[in-house]
Amino acid sequence: MNRQVVVTGLGAVSPLGNTVDDLWSGLLDGKSGVGPLTRFDISEYPAKIAAEVKDFDGTKYMEKKEMRRMDLSAQYAMAASFQAIEDSKLDLNTVDLDRCGVIIGSGIGGISTFEKQHAVLEKSGPGRVSPFFIPMMIIDMCAGLVSIRFGFRGPNYATVSACASSSHAISDAFHTIQRGEADIILGGGAEATITPTSVAGFCQAKALSTRNDEPERASRPFDIDRDGFVMGEGSGMLVIEELEHAKARGAKIYGQIYGAGMTADAYHMTAPHPEGHGAKRAMKNALKEAGLRPEQIDYVNTHGTSTSLGDVAETLAIKDVLGERAHQIPINSTKSMTGHLLGAAGAVEMLVTLKSIHEGLVHRTANLDNQDPDCDLDYVSGDSRKCDVNYAISNSFGFGGHNVSLVAGKVNGSV
Repeated sequence: MNRQVVVTGLGAVSPLGNTVDDLWSGLLDGKSGVGPLTRFDISEYPAKIAAEVKDFDGTKYMEKKEMRRMDLSAQYAMAASFQAIEDSKLDLNTVDLDRCGVIIGSGIGGISTFEKQHAVLEKSGPGRVSPFFIPMMIIDMCAGLVSIRFGFRGPNYATVSACASSSHAISDAFHTIQRGEADIILGGGAEATITPTSVAGFCQAKALSTRNDEPERASRPFDIDRDGFVMGEGSGMLVIEELEHAKARGAKIYGQIYGAGMTADAYHMTAPHPEGHGAKRAMKNALKEAGLRPEQIDYVNTHGTSTSLGDVAETLAIKDVLGERAHQIPINSTKSMTGHLLGAAGAVEMLVTLKSIHEGLVHRTANLDNQDPDCDLDYVSGDSRKCDVNYAISNSFGFGGHNVSLVAGKVNGSV
């Protein structure tokens, strides 16, 4: 089977706000979600900034007792899932729950739970470790808990591929529905890794920006003065649905998913291939599956992490795949304002891509003050831009050489 797949609901918890409207308006206004890291003592850390979720109130969606048995990443996923279901106006009493699934990606999962319970073990011994430690920590529990809450009995699992995790989740959801194995899948990602161990590890890897005196200006993709990414957190969730199923219930449609490309660099643990070979093939494969030509792409939402190697490699890949079209269209980085949400980044950025398609607006790339000559495309350095987006690409790349490109667009040319 080769059924058409659309997105009918969106939900977000992000450093720019805890709803899709907050995230979207913040991006259009050029706001930054980056500030001083407040979760723990950072005096000995080189990087003292992060894009934290602020004022998160999980009790809007869950009971306090329930929250105590969930890692923060799962709380974010649950909140974003509630929003996406509500936005989709899905009536759970009328759909076939056996044909509704949940696929949620995360790069690291319940590391805050792991750190806390390890401290308990060291201080008080094994008898004091929580019986909920394992189910709170394991990465698949976000998908499990969301499926339990909504009664979705279809495909249910996690995808794990570092910063490409939630894009893999969306790709899997797309293909599962396309094959006829489900009608609806709640797909996306969640991450809550602003913890002492995580930040220390990324600091030691020299991956994080240390522009501590100007947090809001630290994430600067494609700028010559970029010095690393900024750790972020949150969740993005999408209600992904078969087109005729969505039409039959009169659903609002944000856009259609046309293709997904997935490749490996087979090159290095953390560095991208310098010529972007894996990224090129991911985009080409996605376009091939979508049945689109390079000149039909109107916009690219990049992985755009603000790292010296990654931004150049992605630029080279985009130019190779799109040719002259690469110089004619807006290309931006959501991470310039949200920071890097790691395993949740792909889902949040696909959400943003769909909003751009639906609203005809492309947000700026913040902090692009002195563009790197090796990054010579139109990264929307000024204000947000009106743009008729018929088809777009959203890229996600992860440690280990994992690459995912998603192609989305209007349904048959119009939403």
